[in-house]
Order: sequence, then C-alpha cells, then structure tokens
Amino acid sequence: MSGFFGCISKNDCVLDLFYGTDYHSHLGTSRAGMTVLNSDGFKRAIHSIENDHFRTKFEPELDELAGRSGIGIISDLESSPIIASSHLGRFAISMVGKISNLDVLVDRSLQMGQRFAELSEKGVNQTELASILICEGNSFEEGIHNLFHHIKGSCSLLMLTEKGIYAVRDKLGRTPVVIGKKEGSFAVATESISFPNLGYEITRYLGPGEVVLITEDGIEVKKPADKKMQICGFLWVYYGYPAAYYEDINVDTCRYRCGAALARRDTVEADCVSGIPDSGVGHAIGYSNQRGIPYTRPFVKYSPTWPRSFMPQNQEVRDHIARMKLIVNRELILGKRIIFCEDSIVRGTQLKDNTKKLFDEGAREVHLRIACPTLLFPCEFLNFSISRTRLDLAGRKAIYELKGTDEVDLEKYMDAESDEYKAMVEQIRKRLKLTSLMYQRMDDLIAAIGLPKEKLCTHCWDGSSYS
Repeated sequence: MSGFFGCISKNDCVLDLFYGTDYHSHLGTSRAGMTVLNSDGFKRAIHSIENDHFRTKFEPELDELAGRSGIGIISDLESSPIIASSHLGRFAISMVGKISNLDVLVDRSLQMGQRFAELSEKGVNQTELASILICEGNSFEEGIHNLFHHIKGSCSLLMLTEKGIYAVRDKLGRTPVVIGKKEGSFAVATESISFPNLGYEITRYLGPGEVVLITEDGIEVKKPADKKMQICGFLWVYYGYPAAYYEDINVDTCRYRCGAALARRDTVEADCVSGIPDSGVGHAIGYSNQRGIPYTRPFVKYSPTWPRSFMPQNQEVRDHIARMKLIVNRELILGKRIIFCEDSIVRGTQLKDNTKKLFDEGAREVHLRIACPTLLFPCEFLNFSISRTRLDLAGRKAIYELKGTDEVDLEKYMDAESDEYKAMVEQIRKRLKLTSLMYQRMDDLIAAIGLPKEKLCTHCWDGSSYS
C-alpha cells in the first residue's frame, strides 16, 4: 500500500511534514519523497527506503528544506511526489492507490502526443499519468473529474499548488483521507496516527470522491462527497496501525472484536493464546479476553527493522525476512497447546516456517485462527498482492491441489458450511502442518468492523466490488 501526509501553515511546516510522513512507514517499504513550496519554488527530496528507514534517509536534508506548505509520501510503488508544469500552473502530486487500466491510459496519452518523463522499474509512473489526466482539464477541479472518469482501480491524491493543497479521496473511498487542525496549521493524511504527537486534532474525514482545497486559513469544498463507498476492509484487519481510525472506527478495537468473534465459534482446548506480531496481536488479545485463555508471547518481533514480509517483490528476500524478524521464546512454547491468531494467510510462506519453529521448540499443538475469510481474489484496487497470480493465494492454490484447476464454482468455497470450503481449509492446514485451522466468517468480520457490507470493499475475499 502507500500513505501520504501534507500540511500547510502560517509558519514553517517542514518538521511537521517530516514526522507526519514518517508516521506512514508501516504502509510502504520501497520509495519515499517530500516536496515543499517556498518563495524559491518547489523543492523535492526522494529516496529509496528498501534498505533503510525514512528518517535516516531524509533527516540530513531537513536543513535544505523550508516552506509553509508541503506533501510527503511513503510507497511500495514508484517515486513521488511528481512535479508538473502545465497551463494550470506548477504543482506537485502524490497518489495512493492503483490504476488498474494503466496500460490502456498510457497508450491513449501517447496517441494524443503526450510524453512520460518519470519512469519506474515497471514502466510509466502512475502518478505522472494521473498528473497528465488532470492537466487535460481547464482547472484542477475539472482535471480531477477527468481523472476519475478515465481510471479503473483506486486513486486518492494530494496536490501541492500555489493556491494551497488539494486533497482528493478515491471516488469510492477505498483509501482513507483525514484532515487535522491545530493553531495556525492544517494537515491531511492517510493515517490519523500522524496527528496527535504533532498537536493536530481530527477535523473530519473526507467522503468518497470528495475534493477540498486546504489553505492556511481553512478548508474549501470543491466537490462534495459521493454517496457510494467501498473502503478497503483490510485496513482494519491488517494494514492499519493499532491506534489509527478509519471512518471514526479504531483499528485495535476492531481487532479485539475480530478475535472475540473467532473465540465464540471455537471449542479447541489450549494452554495459551498468542498473536503473530504485529497485526495478529490485537486479534489474539480479543480472543484471549473472550475465552479466558491466558495471552502469552512465544514469538517476539526483533524490531521494526524488518519490513512486512510480503512486500519485497523478490521471493528469496521475502523468505529471508520471514525467517529473520521473529524470535522464538522457548520457555513459553515447550509442551504447550498454543492458539495463534493472525490477520490473514496470503501465500502461507511465513506461517509454514513459523509453525515449524514452534514444533521444533517443543510445542505440543499449534492451532491457527485467521481474522478474515480465505483470500481467493488478487486485489484490483490497491497494491496489496499486486505481484501475485491468483494461484499464489493459499485458498486458490488449495482448490487447484484438490481439483486440478481453480476454475470452479467459488461460491461453494466461500460458504463456511459447505464440504468444498471445509476441504479447502483442510488442504491449507495440511500444507502448513498445523494441528487445526479456522478462518473468520464474513458476517463476523463485517460486524467487527461496524460498517454495512455495501460500504466495505471485500473483493479479495468474495470477488464483489463496485465499478
């Protein structure tokens, strides 16, 4: 995924921009950038963060940056912010999301005589494409409408202009955008956790498709929010930091409810409950509290040095990170029947290794409880599972192993009461060498989040979505 932060102030805002952007580090491991606007124009800094932290890379450049407005981003995709010059004026732009019809729109732009200067390892930088589509309009507002008209996928934006900062939420709200305020300053971000330690208080959340212009004096709505929304359900299950809020719903509170829902449907006997760090911890606490089984920490994450194991595109690197980042506490494992809670099973690479570690250290039983339903569809709207074919997903792979094809009636594999569903889960259990395996049911997950099903994007679990 990716996360952005912007701020505009009556005073210099660079430190707020630096720390606010850094608070999005859990959302990206590839590229990061900051752009400020001052009397000398736009000043930009961009670095790779694949092998280092955001703060380490950008702190040496803070003395060279100054300005009362700026935007920053941490991403798993291409470099940004992009700086563009056009008939609308100069502006910097950062994007969170995924343009799934990128190739079609690139061909369209080339046929219209456009050129692309910002190239990523995978070709055209989608943020530059977004800027080109915006520049087809006679105003920023018209250009944003043109962007939403043409793209498929999702797109939330920050645009730094001489007028102020345009904040734009995806037309179906798949990614969050929240605005904060303190005396003399406004901030806008993907993650609400970027506000408290910088002194900002949440003013409001942008609605789906809403466009606002933020200046040091206030917020002007340029386009009202639309009614339809499908925010990514994975934000609460996995992506979100525990203290974050989306649609005014706290992440860790939701995870406690997810764990409790798993516990209410479970009867397995165990000595302790644990969560696989970091996102599995909240689910495990909720499970433990519901069933009264003690919570322990047989796995400890060494430090935030190791990024999320599925993010690197190289499988060998992913496997190495999965091995290195967790340390086993043998004292809490030997002879124990352990229930482990985890946010999801994508490939299962890390979980298989973790299970082996537990049995090698003397665990008697290992029961895995997953806080969301089985992943059956690659994400089409964000860059979660962007590099995966559907057969890389543990659920689809299990179906293929059982049937010799995954071209089957998937509805049967979404029904937790069906024989097909039970066979799929059993196949995954065998591959991971677990004592038992149980997934969250969709209705329990929706109830734990607390939004109506039609307001959530659940595509990766059941294939449903608005266009």
